[in-house]
Amino acid sequence: MRHQLLNIRAGPGAALLPKEVTKVHMQFAHRIEEGHMGPRKFWRENLPKLKYWNPTVPMVINRTTDQKGPAVMTIYFRDDKDAKPSSTPFPTSSADGSSPAPKPAQGERIVTIDMKNRNSSVILKEFLDKTGAVALQPTAKDEEEFREFEDLHRRSEIDRERIRKMNDAKKREKAMLAKAMSDAQSIKAASA
Repeated sequence: MRHQLLNIRAGPGAALLPKEVTKVHMQFAHRIEEGHMGPRKFWRENLPKLKYWNPTVPMVINRTTDQKGPAVMTIYFRDDKDAKPSSTPFPTSSADGSSPAPKPAQGERIVTIDMKNRNSSVILKEFLDKTGAVALQPTAKDEEEFREFEDLHRRSEIDRERIRKMNDAKKREKAMLAKAMSDAQSIKAASA
């Protein structure tokens, strides 16, 4: 659990959005074919970090079944710093394509990113560039925790290999014992 929280708190996608960003909308297909792998990976790996660091910015996902359709991110910016937020409710995330990106409210502008056939790291870089978001670097404590988890993972691999060898040895011993018993019964049956 700590490792999962650390992965959300630090790493690619951990960034603070400027106050002008009011909402983010992503639309892409369910499956990764036809250029939808990058958007899906961005959604799985980077968006949770963006949500963690920017809890007040609505981030909506509209997944469709149209593999040939677009994969687009729409970022909404408040142009007028004194403008009040729109009273029109922003759509909720959808897995059936029923939450398309709404038109910008008065005093808002939009910037789109074409995500189709693009790697998630390229999408993230363009997102950071276009929004002016400040990428957060892991703290010394975060880096120490990453090292601890890597060390734990390495030791776990060694332990798994050791246990696998022990289990293989037990299986061989059991097979040899079964063969010896079978041979003993065969000799006993032949001599009777």
